[in-house]
Amino acid sequence: MTKQGTPPDRCPLCGGRVGPGETTFTVELGFGVVVVRHVPALVCETCGESWFEDETAVNLERIVETARKEKSQVEVLAYSA
Repeated sequence: MTKQGTPPDRCPLCGGRVGPGETTFTVELGFGVVVVRHVPALVCETCGESWFEDETAVNLERIVETARKEKSQVEVLAYSA
């Protein structure tokens, strides 16, 4: 996100076009792994780098914290808001 809260239209890494899409978010917890599929994101059409809206990032943090508390070895989920 830019400082004004509007999404960038160009990738800061490669200059490619950025648009709405989905990605897979993966976190290694040491004792296990969390994989969240179909996460809404802004995705670069050229390099595939992705960025999350603030609300999505907060939801992902909750998912990871739940898996951490439950000591899940493997957690694969489809994203839901």
